Amino acid sequence: MLAAVVPIKNEEKRLKQTIETLLSIPIDLIVAVINGSNDASHSIIRNKPTEKILPLLFTETLGFDIPRAIGAKAALDRGATTILFMDGDMDGNLSGNIKELADMIDNGSADMALTDCYRGGNLKDLSGLANQVLKVRYQLNHAMGLEQRLGTALPSHGPHAVSHRLLLSVPLRELAIPPVSLALAVKGGLKVHVGTRVPHKELGSPDKNVQHSQLIAETIIGDCMEALNVYHDQPRRRVYGQLEYDGYHSQRRWDLLDDYLGHKNL
Repeated sequence: MLAAVVPIKNEEKRLKQTIETLLSIPIDLIVAVINGSNDASHSIIRNKPTEKILPLLFTETLGFDIPRAIGAKAALDRGATTILFMDGDMDGNLSGNIKELADMIDNGSADMALTDCYRGGNLKDLSGLANQVLKVRYQLNHAMGLEQRLGTALPSHGPHAVSHRLLLSVPLRELAIPPVSLALAVKGGLKVHVGTRVPHKELGSPDKNVQHSQLIAETIIGDCMEALNVYHDQPRRRVYGQLEYDGYHSQRRWDLLDDYLGHKNL
């Protein structure tokens, strides 16, 4: 059973196309995790004429990546064997790519199939901030011996898919810090591969303002450092160089996630 988890927060301009993309492949369930939205996102989901959509409405903002863990729990409870994660604002032409990711899980080639958004691209056009994030992403994959296979690919960026085996091996709570879920999958001997390639600009995600981009970058850098410590069985810290990188991390609503999971170690 193929399920998609779609985090949604004020995505009314792009959400319809994202859902249509998912419905264009043989998908069984779409878990739409609507959190803290004050636009028409909930109405768009509620009025979609299909029984394949399961809306989960949270009036409070859950915070960065928390909806992934909540959606995974809901999908697992309904029998999902492959789960695809795709942000609600990705309205690019991605049908073929998400099918590639799902197929890689379904045929047993991988337990985590990632999207590579930069390999072979012209990195000279990227900002200094983006290059810094890519450097840290590469360092994490290099530390795990996966730099040749993954490059800079992470579950933080672009659609990705995971197996039922991974979801039973990696605590669902850890899906809320995607690089940590990657590190735990590798530590557990699970198979992680790039399943598709999509240039970043073709994902369809909207351009971010400078402050938001900075906070996202700091979040991912801190997540990667936390994942590196987890991989090496060291205390979890978000320090890179001499700086601690929080970004949006402190806004993650662990209390709401734990309430939904019902157990902190799930």
